[in-house]
Amino acid sequence: MAEIRLKNVSKRWHNFVGVDNFNLTIHDREFLVLLGPSGCGKTTTMRMIAGLEDISDGEIWLGDRLVNKLEPKDRDISMVFQSYGLYPNMSVYENIRFPLRVRRVPKEQHHEKVMQAAKMVELLDFLDRRPAALSGGQRQRVALGRAIVRQPNVFLMDEPLSNLDAKLRVSTRAQIKHLQHTLQVTTIYVTHDQIEAMTLADRVVVMNKGIVQQVGTPTEIYDNPANTFVASFIGSPAMNLVPGELRDGTFLADGISIPSLPRDTSGPVTLGFRAEDASLVSEGGQFRADVYSMELLGEATMASFRIGEQLVSIKSDKSYRAEIGQRVHAVIPSSACHLFDARTGTRVSQPHKS
Repeated sequence: MAEIRLKNVSKRWHNFVGVDNFNLTIHDREFLVLLGPSGCGKTTTMRMIAGLEDISDGEIWLGDRLVNKLEPKDRDISMVFQSYGLYPNMSVYENIRFPLRVRRVPKEQHHEKVMQAAKMVELLDFLDRRPAALSGGQRQRVALGRAIVRQPNVFLMDEPLSNLDAKLRVSTRAQIKHLQHTLQVTTIYVTHDQIEAMTLADRVVVMNKGIVQQVGTPTEIYDNPANTFVASFIGSPAMNLVPGELRDGTFLADGISIPSLPRDTSGPVTLGFRAEDASLVSEGGQFRADVYSMELLGEATMASFRIGEQLVSIKSDKSYRAEIGQRVHAVIPSSACHLFDARTGTRVSQPHKS
């Protein structure tokens, strides 16, 4: 197994910085997710670990080996790509077997290893088929089986579920989580989907424009985002962010007045709160606005409101109903409020108990 250390790792193309001064230790057997929007540097970081991309500065260590100059084939890493990368003229059996042939594993070991991998990804009934006769989910499981059969020290997965429909993503996500738990292999997983990150990861690295914004467990990042970028990227819906002003411990914005907030900050701030932390009431509360839209989610009702240029969402009971344009009120507990610097977006206070 392997611990991975990235020390001051950067990647530049002329004047463009793809990854800037990345520092992280990925623990042995950890499931780490690199999360962020397109172009944030997450795939570039993975490719540098794999050896598919040269680094501009810094060091990458796999265990006790400095691998900056090591060829990808010598790093003992298996990759699973978004595009599956299967050989169309080969059966499922031969696709899974292929890494054993390339690495010149003795032939008498091939069948047992292939069958073990195929069983793990539930493909024993499909070994004679070719990729064209498989569904998208089955093809992705072939790619997983091919990665497993090598028994590497590290798995790298680059958005492996992006080509699957919503139902298949859920089932394949569960299978990946179970496989990693069973195999106990250090895994780095790249995605732009925060739900994948929250459900799969031991720790999440949130990136934007090549810079690490926050590292933590899914719970830490959800409950205590380091800045407005993380707050706006994590959660479904994302955290509500409302610009306003803090005066003597009271946040003020159009239709919002929330007392009992920290008094050590004053002036322009951005208020953050989660949709599920507020509650709609018939009167009173700290929030009043006209309903902008209503969404029935099955297990809940989501009401949206426009506050200045921002849309604010509040989740209510599944039986809650209101008309668009109707004036409603909401309770927003001060203990659920986050405050961010209005200029930089960085956190200026933790949620606190009033």
